[in-house]
Amino acid sequence: MSRTWLAGALVIVLFGCSRDSRTPLVVYSPHGRDLLTLFEQRFEVAHPDVDVRWLDMGSQEVYDRVRSERANPQADVWFGGPSLIFALAARDSLLDCHRPSWAEAIAPRSRGPGDCYFAAYETPAVFLYPEKALRAEEAPQDWDDLLAPRWKGKLIIRDPLASGTMRAVWGLILSRSLKATGDTAAGFAWLRRLDAQTKEYVQNPALVSEKIARQEALVTVWDLPDVLISRRRGMPIGYVFPRSGTVAIEDGIGVVRGSKHVAAARAFVDFVGGIPMQLAAAREVFRLPARLDLPADSLPDWVRDVRRRMVVADVDWNLLAERGPEWMRWWDQHVRGTGR
Repeated sequence: MSRTWLAGALVIVLFGCSRDSRTPLVVYSPHGRDLLTLFEQRFEVAHPDVDVRWLDMGSQEVYDRVRSERANPQADVWFGGPSLIFALAARDSLLDCHRPSWAEAIAPRSRGPGDCYFAAYETPAVFLYPEKALRAEEAPQDWDDLLAPRWKGKLIIRDPLASGTMRAVWGLILSRSLKATGDTAAGFAWLRRLDAQTKEYVQNPALVSEKIARQEALVTVWDLPDVLISRRRGMPIGYVFPRSGTVAIEDGIGVVRGSKHVAAARAFVDFVGGIPMQLAAAREVFRLPARLDLPADSLPDWVRDVRRRMVVADVDWNLLAERGPEWMRWWDQHVRGTGR
């Protein structure tokens, strides 16, 4: 028993002596393992005194968590999500407002009011389909094509309440209705018809591409970087840009107000928007850079192809930030599940 006690004490002493003395930097992000691991490793090389620890969750979940932790913030950086959700966080005083070194290299519309958040990337939404079941020309080509009878029960949708991407798509549909008719009724009617087509609202974003690849459904709407990463892994999936225009989400980053490691957090934001990591993210994890000053010949072919093919819809992000939460509550209470 004495030897056992001594061995246990020795383990405790050794563990205490080997404890990591680096500054922990906690990052909340919906960006997924590939991108977050890339940034963890590269930032730690550049800043060996920092230990990057990330939690992967939906962008709406990040907002809810940061808001619930307001009195005792656990995160230092919020990395990823539509500007409309970041705008809510800025309104709620959840962000530490500070201008990064690369702010002038992005479009003015990509800078949040009061320098509280900034777009690091653009994230387009595309139609995703299984290449073993459909050819590109057989997949939906525009938004109304999703309502065709042939797709009834063959469509899956990432749960919009947890997904910033899908909230932005819903916002596009409803804001178009408002612009065309002065009311959102036509937009909600369209979403009710889409609900009738939908086999499942997927809770786990990692399953969206997998379910399409396995032909558990034939069509979905999802963000292009995840699609391209899944294709690189060998998933037999293809994508189509909506002909009339797609949502190109201004994908933001900001420091959490009350961060316990604000200097390291601001350094991380500077790192994300710097030219080397903008190019690395484009080349290695299929992120569309927000910076406008990157030489075209430094960008991978897929970026130039997207810029050539993609039609960007005109989205009033301020309107979506203001009305989006109300619209999503109405959709959840009065539209979800009613189409069937």
